[in-house]
Amino acid sequence: MQEVYLQPGDFCFGENQLRITTVLGSCISIILWHRRLAHGGMCHFMLPSALKPSLKLNGKYADEALDLFMLELKKRHTVPANYRVYLYGGGKMFATEKCAQDIGSQNIAKAHQLLQQFGFTVDDEHVGDFGRRRIAFDVWSGAVRITHVDHRA
Repeated sequence: MQEVYLQPGDFCFGENQLRITTVLGSCISIILWHRRLAHGGMCHFMLPSALKPSLKLNGKYADEALDLFMLELKKRHTVPANYRVYLYGGGKMFATEKCAQDIGSQNIAKAHQLLQQFGFTVDDEHVGDFGRRRIAFDVWSGAVRITHVDHRA
């Protein structure tokens, strides 16, 4: 088995005995999994969008992470409707954050907007609240394990 740990801004898509893991605070991970073909991927984006476009797609931004996913789908001749979609993260990291102003809430809203725009349907999500999440995605089976730690406790 190969294990890939995603740092903020990383993106991974693959198949076979691949496990993708990450830890999220206010960042978001989107996971796509194709049941029949047993392939999929995960992103770990930090911000809703880039302030200015770059020459190379950057997984730090929600809009560019979705573009990276769409390139993978195109390579594999698949469409959004073929995938199970999971959305995790966007936690508040400080008790003083106001819901409309915190980056986690902005990331959640942008992820929902982009997934809908590209024709994806979210099958499962664990977003918002306080604290961090540890995510492990087994690409070969589609299994996702989430550990949520509320740091206020």
